[in-house]
Amino acid sequence: MPVLSALSVGHLLNDTIQTLPLAMYPVLKDAFALNYTQIGLITFVFQLAGSLLQPVVGAYTDKRPRPYSLAIGMGITLVGLVLLSQAWSYGVIIASVALIGTGSAIFHPEASRVARLASGGRHGFAQSFFQVGGNLGSSFGPLAAMLVVARGQGAVLWFGLVALLGIAVLGWAGNWYAGFLGNKAERQPKRASGGSEPALRPTGARRVKPSASVAKTAWVVGVLLVLIFSKYFYMVSISNYYTFYLIDKLGLSVYGAQLCLFAFLFAVAAGTIIGGLVGDRVGRKQVIWASILGSAPFSLALPQVDTLWAMVALTVVIGVVLASAFSAILVYAQELIPGRVGLVSGLFFGFAFGAGGLGSALLGRLADATSIETVFQICAWLPLIGLLAGLLPKDPGAARH
Repeated sequence: MPVLSALSVGHLLNDTIQTLPLAMYPVLKDAFALNYTQIGLITFVFQLAGSLLQPVVGAYTDKRPRPYSLAIGMGITLVGLVLLSQAWSYGVIIASVALIGTGSAIFHPEASRVARLASGGRHGFAQSFFQVGGNLGSSFGPLAAMLVVARGQGAVLWFGLVALLGIAVLGWAGNWYAGFLGNKAERQPKRASGGSEPALRPTGARRVKPSASVAKTAWVVGVLLVLIFSKYFYMVSISNYYTFYLIDKLGLSVYGAQLCLFAFLFAVAAGTIIGGLVGDRVGRKQVIWASILGSAPFSLALPQVDTLWAMVALTVVIGVVLASAFSAILVYAQELIPGRVGLVSGLFFGFAFGAGGLGSALLGRLADATSIETVFQICAWLPLIGLLAGLLPKDPGAARH
């Protein structure tokens, strides 16, 4: 638990910083006279930097673990944060968010591996506990943006202290991971010479019977990625454009809209930990099915209501239900492809980032061509893609229970 707690706190600090540019959209839009397409492009570059590198980092660290890459990723995020605080043009904003995305790409795959190593076999709980820190950090983004609204863009620099704390926390977790790898290396010869104590596997995963064929595995991974796409494409419509939707439709102030966004993101954090706990008990497939498809009635109802309390209530429910899917999907995939925790984590984290970035760019363009309300009406149908969860085979790790 101390290791999982350090990872979760590090994730919280990392994602608090990473969501700061996104939560600052109303500020940046006014300060730099940006349109929705330009706003969407900021997220696209940010998510692209995070998505393309993550599978590469994960595959590399599967073979060559790098315990201190956690702190290094936070250090790169710090550089991007400082640059954002001093940004004087749209191009500098793009460069700063690219650096922040790169820091995320280095951090996530190895942190997910360490969480699995420290799980004690409760893989769903460990991934959820790790991820809930990130979700809480995301929920603090709008509150941080309110500080920037009050103090100005230069106030972003104060969050450099958050990054420095993250470097310290993740450096401690890296020390534990380095010690784990050292103990594992010492125990390997005992196994080779017939000793009774088995060597520990770098991934921390138990042996799971492989899929019947590479083609079947690829098919299942494809279904999981489509489900990730539907989840994050819809989530980005709220996380990026919910404040504009509330301001446009209800006439809310920027402060009021940011508080509503905070309520949604906090609900996402709650849903993440619930999904991990339930997945360990009832199975990953059931959680995936119920999470994505189960949010559809509420997403379809959201564009039809025109009162603040109803909108907030619906988005909170959507946040809790929809967020419970990711941990279940990630652990399902890790058990489907045992021994490749870094690659799988990097692929799914990276694809989630990429889907969010692509969604932000496309939805920004759609909003410019039509309206913010049209964006929410179209995106409301995305959770119905959750019907594809019915095509998934039983949990790959079911044989262990």
